[in-house]
Amino acid sequence: MSELIAYLKSPAAIRERCDRIFQLCCEGKCHFRVDLTQLDKVADYVIEVMRDEYPDFNIPFHSRWRHFEVGNVSRIAELDDTLAELNPFEKAQVKFDLAITSVLLDAGAGANWQYRERETGRVFRRSEGLAVASFRMFYKGAFSSNLKLPLQADADGLQNLTKQTLAEGFQVSSENPLVGVEGRVNLLQKLGQVLCQHPQFFGNKNPRPGNLVNYLLSQSFDGKLKASTVLKTILTGLGDIWPGRIVLAGENLGDVWVHPALPKDDQYIPFHKLSQWLTYSLLEPLQELGLEIIGLEELTGLPEYRNGGLCLDLGLLQAHSDVFQKCHAVDSKVIVEWRALTVCLLDKIAEIIRQKFNLSAAELPLVKVLQGGTWSAGRKIAAELREGGVPPIQIESDGTVF
Repeated sequence: MSELIAYLKSPAAIRERCDRIFQLCCEGKCHFRVDLTQLDKVADYVIEVMRDEYPDFNIPFHSRWRHFEVGNVSRIAELDDTLAELNPFEKAQVKFDLAITSVLLDAGAGANWQYRERETGRVFRRSEGLAVASFRMFYKGAFSSNLKLPLQADADGLQNLTKQTLAEGFQVSSENPLVGVEGRVNLLQKLGQVLCQHPQFFGNKNPRPGNLVNYLLSQSFDGKLKASTVLKTILTGLGDIWPGRIVLAGENLGDVWVHPALPKDDQYIPFHKLSQWLTYSLLEPLQELGLEIIGLEELTGLPEYRNGGLCLDLGLLQAHSDVFQKCHAVDSKVIVEWRALTVCLLDKIAEIIRQKFNLSAAELPLVKVLQGGTWSAGRKIAAELREGGVPPIQIESDGTVF
């Protein structure tokens, strides 16, 4: 059982188990059909978006840090100015605190929510709106228990976070509803509890997410750190924050789901979407400390509705009309299949794009294809096809998966 749990936390398991769903789909045993003749068209569409977004092809990682720059407002520079008196290690700790809390608040906001940034007067929605709202809350010390050290998230501050505080910070009202407010609060409160349970990761004195910097530096060798080590650390250290779903040997598996069409021992399908998104978002502060991140190609694409919507909207994936006519729970066969097929197809899209540019996986890793990229392309085609840019399939979200 311990071997199975360790396996389900690995990027290799994500790809292998998603591939089994892909094989089921090819056998006509899923709600979807894959039309690989559309692969070239999808790759060309993504390349067009990449050229629009990054004409010099200098593509950064797909991470939370991109959202903090929305509206051409350099909030990261604002943060760096505030942290100017700190040493590089302390700066990285603050950035870990910010990135982890912000990513955990990043589940889908819904089509009717928006955030007006008082500092700029600008209005932002969806993931960028959540990023700016969480950035401003962090900046005002909403996650710190120490008034003298507002720019941190610590165990006491997170455990004492209230639904009212989060709702006020995110400007939630009956006219401005945010999906999953309670789920988001519970997630951050649970984070505060977990920080105290793993001193090897988060420290004994003033446990905080930023103390992960210490641990990850200890896991580096010759100035290099494997991306999969960051993911494994996140899955181990933060695993208990997720709502109880599948538990094996007393361990909460998190973003892992079951598909009954697979053999009993192979039914578990891991995705770890938010954990991988978080991993991608922690790499840049580590690079700023001088670490070289290796093994990026081991991580997978993110199985969420922008990447998955791109495949559906451009015909790479097809589904019966019934799939689009009702809302689906995250543990339904429809959503598990959609997410698994998205993981497989992102790899195929990335490979076609590399072939067209004659680039290797090291030169154009998946994390840059996502940013360049498939996520933006999925949002663009959704906006062209549906009012409000809503995803093609409607999902019942509790604020902790998408």
